Amino acid sequence: MGALAVGHSHPQVVDAVRTQLQRFTHTFFGSIPYDGYVRLAERLNAIAPFPSPAKTLLVTTGAEAVENAVKIARFHSGRRGVVVFSGGFHGRTLLTLAMTSQLDPYKRGFGPFPTDVYHAPFPSAYRGPSADESLEALRNLFETQIEPDQVAAMVIEPVQGEAGFLPAPPEFMRGLRALCDAHDIVLIADEVQSGFARTGRVFAVEHSGVEPDLVALGKSFGGGLPIAAVIGKAVIMDAVPPGGLGGTYAGNPLACAAALAALNVLEEENLTARSMEIGERLTTGFRSLNLGTNCPIIGEVRGLGAMIGIELVDDAMSQRPATALTARLVEDAAKHGLLLASAGRAHNVIRVLAPLTASNEIIDEALAIFDESLARVVALANA
Repeated sequence: MGALAVGHSHPQVVDAVRTQLQRFTHTFFGSIPYDGYVRLAERLNAIAPFPSPAKTLLVTTGAEAVENAVKIARFHSGRRGVVVFSGGFHGRTLLTLAMTSQLDPYKRGFGPFPTDVYHAPFPSAYRGPSADESLEALRNLFETQIEPDQVAAMVIEPVQGEAGFLPAPPEFMRGLRALCDAHDIVLIADEVQSGFARTGRVFAVEHSGVEPDLVALGKSFGGGLPIAAVIGKAVIMDAVPPGGLGGTYAGNPLACAAALAALNVLEEENLTARSMEIGERLTTGFRSLNLGTNCPIIGEVRGLGAMIGIELVDDAMSQRPATALTARLVEDAAKHGLLLASAGRAHNVIRVLAPLTASNEIIDEALAIFDESLARVVALANA
């Protein structure tokens, strides 16, 4: 899900992994360090979305990255509380499930979950609440549920993934930064899905101009191999003593080689600019679909760069989620060669995470299949 921004088996990634295979496949970095881990950490430190000195921890999965970011924030601050936002998805470990807001299919039957996790509203321009209302709810949370001086971290996806590709408004991000600064709370950007040029910037948080303290990175960062990272301000990362973080396969040599190659592809093929081009092409295409019907099925097309969500509704007035129609659309499109994935609490949002190496011809072919499939399922629903 969204792990191939550089496409399937990019030649540079394949060559890098093949070369590393001929050297060695594994050592535990904590005992026998190797150059690939160090070079990758240095590359990530250099592109961190903040100007202060950075340090990087490599792990294996996005959930690990998020969970380790919380551990670092707790150790640094000496506090327990973690604030997250409605609609967020942060992983499938017990802690990251506690931080995730969607019951089905992720949380049901897996509790009890860790405590000291608090959920606040995430703003939505289409359905509400507004950025101001969400910030006010967060202030109310500090008055009624946990004192701000007991909060170690706020964790936010700059573009929510499972919620249906909802970008956090810049004014909301600025409000969070101000609250974190006022109460010495660590601001963590979960960029596992939105990072690595998906939104037209290396990190989606850069669109807001807000500097996070820690960043969780994963998915596309590995070019198709399992690797993730926590990039953070050195003063925070250095709080944890040696041995407090790590894992047997954390920063595996093969995955480090793949990630270094993927970073080269990002720079050499200018994937941040390509992300914006793909996003503009897709957004224009989705907004201009002619369904031959008076029923406005597409409620909203939203996103940043090439990270786009298309929310389908039964009618524009009620904004009632078109859950059944969305499921039929996914099924029909698959039969005609286009793989789609739904998202959102009501599973009525089509999320688009095309490889940033995709040609305009492939993008246009996908739009044509989408148009034809949507027309068929709408006609069937109106029959």
